[in-house]
Amino acid sequence: MYAITGITGPVGGALARALLAARVPVRAVLRDAAKGAAWAERGCQVVIADMSDAAALMTAFVGTKGAFVLIPPVFDPAPGFPEVRQITAALKEALVTARPGKIVCLSTIGAQVTRPNLLNQLGFMEQVLRQLPVPIAFLRAAWFMENSAWDVAPARETGVVPSFLQPLDKPVPMVATEDIGRVAAELLREDWSGRRVVELEGPRRVTPNEIAAAFSKILGREVRMEIIPRDRWEALFISQGMKNPTPRIQMLDGFNEGWIMFEGDPGRSLKGTIELDTVIRRLVADFQSAGKG
Repeated sequence: MYAITGITGPVGGALARALLAARVPVRAVLRDAAKGAAWAERGCQVVIADMSDAAALMTAFVGTKGAFVLIPPVFDPAPGFPEVRQITAALKEALVTARPGKIVCLSTIGAQVTRPNLLNQLGFMEQVLRQLPVPIAFLRAAWFMENSAWDVAPARETGVVPSFLQPLDKPVPMVATEDIGRVAAELLREDWSGRRVVELEGPRRVTPNEIAAAFSKILGREVRMEIIPRDRWEALFISQGMKNPTPRIQMLDGFNEGWIMFEGDPGRSLKGTIELDTVIRRLVADFQSAGKG
């Protein structure tokens, strides 16, 4: 039995599907009981647990061969990241008590970076959880290709996609969430001990211009990227409701300036198999099936 948090999201869902396809029992860990029925129908054992509830998480993890841990993303954190600190403390308490056979923890490219930015949240999580007396692997994933879901509407409607990533011809490590879930499933089923850092990206690095080209091909219309000037970011994020946009701006600076990168040799990172075109095609299809276009 493997416990999967974040199972209703793209990574946790891909991981669960990979395990179920291999006829491996899965315990779905959810906050919302209403979303558990679909996974119960697939044969999963369902446990309800909030990620800040140590007692409930302990129940979810106890008796398992392995646990997949995913911290819910906090894009607009309070200063000092109190949200992630609370969740990490609960996770640590639960995992120390439950002692699953191993832990695979979703982390991020740049988790090792000490310069202030949004991804420091996952660096803090790594520091805390690496102290656990259980084998643990931190799966540091590149920029999600599925972040381009935000680009579907402008690509369809105007053919101009605003880009925070710049310059537009700079390759960025990206990966499909399906590849992340597949690799996480493989790590859970492998035999290993101690602490591991696994860095994962897609089959090749991707520029913003290549994202536009993929949309052009799939939508059958010209699509181009347009840089959002750096001096407009703060006002734009605040207008969208953010209270503390500085960490997000710092993260984008890190990608654009090249100081958010994998810790190891780029040639040694694991490479996924899913190409950008496949992800963009799926995002467009999902957009259309949702009745948005």
